[in-house]
Amino acid sequence: MDCSLIRTLVNRYCAGEENWVDNRTIYVGHREPPSGTEAYIPQRYPDNRIVSSKYTFWNFVPKNLFEQFRRIANFYFLIIFLVQLIIDTPTSPVTSGLPLFFVITVTAIKQGYEDWLRHKADNAMNQCPVHFIQHGKLVRKQSRKLRVGDIVMVKEDETFPCDLIFLSSSRGDGTCFVTTASLDGESSHKTYYAVQDTKAFHNEQDIDALHATIECEQPQPDLYKFVGRINVYHDMNEPIARPLGSENLLLRGATLKNTERIFGVAIYTGMETKMALNYQSKSQKRSAVEKSMNVFLIVYLCILISKALINTVLKYIWQSDPSRDEPWYNQKTESERKRNLILRAFTDFLAFMVLFNYIIPVSMYVTVEMQKFLGSYFLTWDEEMFDEDTGEGPLVNTSDLNEELGQVEYVFTDKTGTLTENNMEFIECCIEGHVYIPHVICNGQILHDCTGIDMIDSSPGGSGKEREELFFRALCLCHTVQVKEDDSVDGLKKSQLSGRSCVYISSSPDEVALVEGIQRLGYTYLRLKDNFMEILNPKNDIERFELLEILSFDSVRRRMSVIVRSMAGDIFLFCKGADSSIFPRVTEGKIDQIRSRVERNAVEGLRTLCVAYKKFTQKEYDSVCRLLQDAKLALHDRDKKLAEAYEQIERDLILLGATAVEDQLSADMQDYGLIIDGAALSLIMKPREDGSSGNYRELFLEICRNCSAVLCCRMAPLQKAQIVKLIKLSKEHPITLAIGDGANDVSMILEAHVGIGITGKEGRQAARNSDYAIPKFKHLKKMLLVHGHFYYVRISELVQYFFYKNVCFIFPQFLYQFFCGFSQQPLYDTAYLTLYNISFTSLPILLYSLMEQHVSTDMLRREPSLYRDIAKNALLRWRVFIYWTFLGVFDAVVFFFGAYFLFDNTTVTSNGQMFGNWTFGTLVFTVLVFTVTLKLALDTHYWTWINHFVIWGSLLFYIIFSLLWGGIIWPFLNYQRMYYVFMQMLSSGPAWLGIILLITVSLLPDVLKKVLCRHLWPTATERTQIMSRHCRNHVSEFTPLASLRNPRYKSSDCSNSTARRSKSHSKKTMFTHWRGNDYSILPSIFGYSNNHCNSSAKYCYNGSGLETSV
Repeated sequence: MDCSLIRTLVNRYCAGEENWVDNRTIYVGHREPPSGTEAYIPQRYPDNRIVSSKYTFWNFVPKNLFEQFRRIANFYFLIIFLVQLIIDTPTSPVTSGLPLFFVITVTAIKQGYEDWLRHKADNAMNQCPVHFIQHGKLVRKQSRKLRVGDIVMVKEDETFPCDLIFLSSSRGDGTCFVTTASLDGESSHKTYYAVQDTKAFHNEQDIDALHATIECEQPQPDLYKFVGRINVYHDMNEPIARPLGSENLLLRGATLKNTERIFGVAIYTGMETKMALNYQSKSQKRSAVEKSMNVFLIVYLCILISKALINTVLKYIWQSDPSRDEPWYNQKTESERKRNLILRAFTDFLAFMVLFNYIIPVSMYVTVEMQKFLGSYFLTWDEEMFDEDTGEGPLVNTSDLNEELGQVEYVFTDKTGTLTENNMEFIECCIEGHVYIPHVICNGQILHDCTGIDMIDSSPGGSGKEREELFFRALCLCHTVQVKEDDSVDGLKKSQLSGRSCVYISSSPDEVALVEGIQRLGYTYLRLKDNFMEILNPKNDIERFELLEILSFDSVRRRMSVIVRSMAGDIFLFCKGADSSIFPRVTEGKIDQIRSRVERNAVEGLRTLCVAYKKFTQKEYDSVCRLLQDAKLALHDRDKKLAEAYEQIERDLILLGATAVEDQLSADMQDYGLIIDGAALSLIMKPREDGSSGNYRELFLEICRNCSAVLCCRMAPLQKAQIVKLIKLSKEHPITLAIGDGANDVSMILEAHVGIGITGKEGRQAARNSDYAIPKFKHLKKMLLVHGHFYYVRISELVQYFFYKNVCFIFPQFLYQFFCGFSQQPLYDTAYLTLYNISFTSLPILLYSLMEQHVSTDMLRREPSLYRDIAKNALLRWRVFIYWTFLGVFDAVVFFFGAYFLFDNTTVTSNGQMFGNWTFGTLVFTVLVFTVTLKLALDTHYWTWINHFVIWGSLLFYIIFSLLWGGIIWPFLNYQRMYYVFMQMLSSGPAWLGIILLITVSLLPDVLKKVLCRHLWPTATERTQIMSRHCRNHVSEFTPLASLRNPRYKSSDCSNSTARRSKSHSKKTMFTHWRGNDYSILPSIFGYSNNHCNSSAKYCYNGSGLETSV
């Protein structure tokens, strides 16, 4: 009896969590293993669909409504609307229901559109065609239909549809080359290796006949770790087990390069792939402005409750007199008299809440949503942020954080590819204390494009010459560089030296730079063929070395080694790595001289590597080979055993020399204040045994905050996010921004308040997971100083203005209750209550929040101090909020009492007619609409025809609407109380005078306050406005006249020769005119500064911040 099935089930379900949770078995091609070898137990795994959308067709309405009514304002207006439906209230339910419906609908449309775009992107990815093998034939199907166990074929330049175990390749050596830019940010090529027993299967029939099972760990997000085992069955024999590691795992999102095709078996699909597991869930980011809005809303809600409570109490005090409670013309019914007092008081309280509820600006939220959505297009339309090289401009993935761009206090940026150009260039090498530079140096001038060995020091002789040749051979052999005989490989440059046409590709840009640099020094790496590495020496002789072992580089060892055999039979180990990793392992060589040179280059910002070697006898190599094989075949603690083996092999080395490579900084990058690496950072962030964080964390935080810039090296993605979180949660709670261009920056981007991805060389993962994406790091300056500044100023004015105009709107209604016996009589007509925030006053502030420019864009870029002027949410602080609120209260008092006292005489019309309560309310409302609109006009600095059209058009619309509303008897209305009211008011001369006078009195205090503050205590922004106004229409005496004629003006008598390493420093010169002479202030890196030169220009600019590029 075959008990294997029972045994397997018992082990799986009863033997403990480890056997079940940590492992999975995959049947290659869904083929059952031979009978008697292993029980076949089908397992269910998720399909290959990727889901990033938030809603479905079925749950959009309930889920979106639930999310919208979580907002305080929306939920509050829903309650008010329901109260109006249930009890008898002074206003119609339409007055609350219509604005609420408008807000909910517009927001739902916006969010639905954004989610539709996510659905569209998901469908494009999930419906990509994929080739897989079925019954020995190649079949196409959609990516979403892939299952674990399917055998997939991927062609060159295609992206892997899921996580695959590499079975075979079109290359004879069973390797393939892959770029993982969309995963870990590395744009260079990596080499992967097929399973030893399957790499000879090159066609569909051979692959389909494969009988194998794979045992591996359950999905986990570590991109660089994978432990598994493949059992290959041959007939009825015992299976052959081979270890599987990360070098056999092809990850979803990576791209096949320089390999015609590969076959692989799917082991992780869909949301279980490592790429999907590395998606940190996007938490809902909320801006500082939105938080302030919610706090202000709560304050106004408290004011509303207080007003309703005060009016309820005063009503019952007023009605304590029976003559007031039941006047002869309004006697109560018997049921009304018997009604419970508490219930009546509560009903009256709710009625007052409904009457005053318009103080809560529900339309503010929809206006903010529209402002953010429409305002984001100004960023995407910015032509100055368009990159012609890539043909791309900025992208806005979420518009909810636009204003946060104007509040950033700390910027966290990836270095390679973001601050630097990710363009490595070989600078020099030091061999036995002698320095070699692949250029000719003459009198301090560097002449480019020269070949040959040019030495600063004298050439070594004797044994030194032998070490020199070993050094060059070591750099030609100790790498993972591949050679492709092609003119174009992903934009990489082609070497044309030595008459050869070849392209070097590698997983490390440093390796390519070293191989190309050594090529200019006379030694050319040709290729790896049949496990032999070929190099061309300066005598044009080809040397061949057999590649025996590769001791791969890792971030812990920080070195790599190769073991090769020369044609003479000598066995060498060549090792290169960081100085801290190599120096402790060398026993010979000119250590002090080389260490001194390495330290000097490191101070200059160059990337340094040390090179060493040792020689093996055949017996020693056999021992090394056995040690490595035992470690590679281990299934448990494989990494640990390999590390121990490498440690034993890489010792007692002989130091040969060191190299220096430059990763050029992007334009305008500055030096750093503090440098720390990932290992030290791990100790700092490590919690104590009692669970609390160590004192080092607080000390590190304090040091960081006192530095102008901090550089963290060799950090894991999680450490990047930890640093952002450390600053983000400090006691000041500063606004943070993270920017990067690789998938290893995604966690940092998602952790920061604002995340920005760069659509550069290192894939799209950062751009896809960011809030915003820009083509180049240099565009960040305008994004923050200009767009961020405008976004914040505009939306701050929008928020304060909305609260202000609603106080102006409702406070007269509160005052009116003191004159109508607290009877809940509305001051304004229902139409005015409904349309005030929707039509009469909404468009001007919306347009203002989209187009206002209180300072010119050029001035914002030239004066970064203006950015500091609005920091810490300066325009939404309590002092500013209270000022706007009291300004609204003052204007409301002027509206009400001005109209009340001005028309205390009821016979104010020419024919002796009296003004009734609706005429009084219409007069107050007219003054209100004109005042709040003109207040916005006075605050506007940037006028266009659209501003004029909207502002004056809104006032005209109000007049036309009022004339129509009061001039026609509308048949669908059950009341005609507004008939002829507006015309009657306009027919009165005192009414016209009162409107003009009250508007003037209302606006005057704010105008006086601004004039006095601008002259006595001007802010930086106001000083800039005054200065720009003075300089707008004339040319400054400090402006070079030549520069006005030609923007590319340069003094013809001044020149400088560009130094070799000057690209990492500022390349700008400031021209100064003093005592009739021109002086140019040059960076000290050139070796001279404050140099005098003659210039024909009679006028020279002398000012801070403006620099003329040389």
